[in-house]
Amino acid sequence: MTDALPVGLTSIEATVTGPTGSRADVKFLVDSGAKYTLLPHDVWTRLGLEPKRRMRFVMADGSAIERAISECHIALPEGDGHTPVILGELGDVALLGAVTLEELGLVFYPFDRSLRRSGLSMLAAAGLT
Repeated sequence: MTDALPVGLTSIEATVTGPTGSRADVKFLVDSGAKYTLLPHDVWTRLGLEPKRRMRFVMADGSAIERAISECHIALPEGDGHTPVILGELGDVALLGAVTLEELGLVFYPFDRSLRRSGLSMLAAAGLT
């Protein structure tokens, strides 16, 4: 279940699992404008995630940052799966991004701030309706 925050943002709790089986419960801001999910520094270090590559990201204000990317398992109430994640630096907040939502077959609906399965639209696109 997603939680509405007072400023119109939406958060959701998820369990993130690293390569050794270490787990962490994380409260993410749902950010469908963000491409990748971001894990705060203290979370990914506790899980034992290792950088696999670095990527450059353009922020909403036009500035650019570079961050390391890794992978982990994420479990939301609506589904779970393997996903790439940005390894956050000190001060970065947990964000749930579009790639993770798509990989889990979920769509964020901004009007009621909910996550819903996107399977019906995939069937329609495949001509199976």
